[in-house]
Amino acid sequence: MTVFPEGMVRPAGPVAEWIGTAARLGLVVVWGWAGLAKIADPAEAAQAVRAYEILPESLVKPVGHGLPFLELALALLLVAGLGVRLVAAVSAVLLLAFVGGIASAWARGISIDCGCFGGGGAVDASQTEYLQEILRDTGFLLLAGWLILRPRTKFSADGRLAG
Repeated sequence: MTVFPEGMVRPAGPVAEWIGTAARLGLVVVWGWAGLAKIADPAEAAQAVRAYEILPESLVKPVGHGLPFLELALALLLVAGLGVRLVAAVSAVLLLAFVGGIASAWARGISIDCGCFGGGGAVDASQTEYLQEILRDTGFLLLAGWLILRPRTKFSADGRLAG
């Protein structure tokens, strides 16, 4: 472990690489599960996007249909460990957008299922789980943040390419 002047202790060397590998594989599961759950039913994915009442209708289908492919691409790049810092940054931006969308729906009193792992759309107010969804996505955001700061992980194409 290395101690920095601020008093913060950060794991270094192999420990950090193993933590990074766990973070990378955690995001692989999240993006893979989310993408696979939505890709089979593009109309349902578009309905989930529409339910947030944020995007203009002209963007609902492209976002709803394209999002599963983006999520699967992020999962594949992370499983290979290719472009880890960049993929983690894209993941962080996407997760921030998700948190913002959920918070916006909550603040505006819209009762929806987030559609994060398939499904989505209007639900009864008693079925909303906004706080849990925001906390979950914040946890995923922490994984992405780790990989932005420490992209070197075990068993990654980046590591092999770097020599």
